[in-house]
Amino acid sequence: MPIYKYIANRFLTLFENIMINYKLSEYHTGYRAFNREVLESINYNANSDDFVFDNQMLSQIIYKGFEIGEVTCPTKYFKEASSINFKRSTKYGFGVLGTSVKHFIGKMGLANFEIYK
Repeated sequence: MPIYKYIANRFLTLFENIMINYKLSEYHTGYRAFNREVLESINYNANSDDFVFDNQMLSQIIYKGFEIGEVTCPTKYFKEASSINFKRSTKYGFGVLGTSVKHFIGKMGLANFEIYK
């Protein structure tokens, strides 16, 4: 993993754990499984059509009070394995920060956001 991605991953995960008030070891692999109840309960149609979609779904799932079980999966990085470049990684990072802040503000009752309805 490129060093900038590793540092960003660790920072974003810490930030999310604090803002979302949940403890996950990692939010960014994109390897997920959901049951029908979860998919029927969250407003995933309000999410982005970009890489941050998975992160928004995790936030919605936690917001609605569902439990998340983590299963480790090995990650291999090589040039052909990742379609996200530095510019898109930066956009993703800011999207993650925004999602985390919205989650926090919504839980505090200070605003209502479409993705949490």
